[in-house]
Amino acid sequence: MDNLHIDQHISQQFNSDLEHLRTHLLELGGMVEAQVVDAVKAIETADGNLAERVLQTEQEVDRREIALDRECTLILARRQPAASDLRLVLMVTKTTHDLERMGDEADKIAKMAIAINEDGGASPRGYVELRHIATNVIKMVNACLDAFARYDVAQAIKVVRDDALVDMEYRTALRELITYMMEDPRSITRVMNILWALRALERIGDHARNIAENVIYMVHGLDVRHIPIAEIENRLAAQIKNL
Repeated sequence: MDNLHIDQHISQQFNSDLEHLRTHLLELGGMVEAQVVDAVKAIETADGNLAERVLQTEQEVDRREIALDRECTLILARRQPAASDLRLVLMVTKTTHDLERMGDEADKIAKMAIAINEDGGASPRGYVELRHIATNVIKMVNACLDAFARYDVAQAIKVVRDDALVDMEYRTALRELITYMMEDPRSITRVMNILWALRALERIGDHARNIAENVIYMVHGLDVRHIPIAEIENRLAAQIKNL
């Protein structure tokens, strides 16, 4: 756990506001993580009922996103936070958006599950890749939320590194499944449902990386977006050395 100093304030209400903000973000994160897990299970089992429940959850995710945005706006207006407090509020604002987008991608997976169920079940091709990538992406979602909860930069860096691996695995699966569809055109409709689900998982991994990068910014004040992992580690090492 990295040592992020969140100032304690004379106003106990300000302290309470910041703590509530963290708690509400983690609650939203837990809801979205469950949404992703259920969406993956729904497509693996062609469970249309579970997929429908995933779609219904999206309304609550949207409601919480709006509520969190309102909390952040009120804190900025009333408290005018600075330094680490300001970074926390900005991080919550950005992360809330990424979590809502994760929920959108989970919805896409659920819709593919419904399509597969209506089509009478899925082709066996693509399921090995789906399970493997889904396992890694779900771990990334859990890890980025844990990194935020514990201000753990090492964990956040691992999420950034894992995203590169998921991207590589997605490209490999894409090539293999396109080749399979070319060899057996009858499989195109069913395999395309798996491909769209894989694409949604890859995007969820990207949003997990964004959250991990936000954790690094929150703790160290470094904007590491669009920077290779080696450069991120070099910048962090240099900053720590100069402390």
